[in-house]
Amino acid sequence: MNIRKGDEVIVLSGSDKGKKGIVQRVFPKTNKVVVEGVNVHKKHQKPTQATPEGSIVEVYVPFDASNVALIDPKTKKATRVHMGVDKNGKKVRLAKSGESLDK
Repeated sequence: MNIRKGDEVIVLSGSDKGKKGIVQRVFPKTNKVVVEGVNVHKKHQKPTQATPEGSIVEVYVPFDASNVALIDPKTKKATRVHMGVDKNGKKVRLAKSGESLDK
């Protein structure tokens, strides 16, 4: 999985197709990600002593990492990722334009 927390991504399919956001959480074992502002569901909460009326809470639901693509910092479009070596000999993720995705 080439996606990490803090990466800027664009959604490729689904009801939120075309939306951009920042990755909040990554679940590598299940190949899922949580992206800010994407795949938000409403959950009804039962009344408790703290909230006697109950409430409706917005929950970010994880979805498959194959439905997002990283955004190239140079072209600002979706890109694929390959591994390369920077000037210091450190292994980094590179966009197809050659721009480094690691900070």
